[in-house]
Amino acid sequence: MSVTTQDVAYIAELARLSFTEAEKEKMTSELNAILHYVEKLNEVDTEGIEPLSSIHDQVNVLREDIRQDSISNEVALMNAPDKLDRFFKVPKVIG
Repeated sequence: MSVTTQDVAYIAELARLSFTEAEKEKMTSELNAILHYVEKLNEVDTEGIEPLSSIHDQVNVLREDIRQDSISNEVALMNAPDKLDRFFKVPKVIG
């Protein structure tokens, strides 16, 4: 597969980009070089190699979820500077 200057012009139009003729030629050769490099990957023997979703073999290192009772309202409000019944009281922020 190769890219032509018409392909570059079409893609540039879709992306709302404008290139000079020299830039289109340069972009065409660069894209073809990239495609040529990617084609080399098809030559690699991958027989017997399992596909990877990640290159790391790390496992989840988070702790197990353990159900615990939450703290009571009294304990939560113990150090509150201002409270009203069982709620924190804060300054009004909306006018």
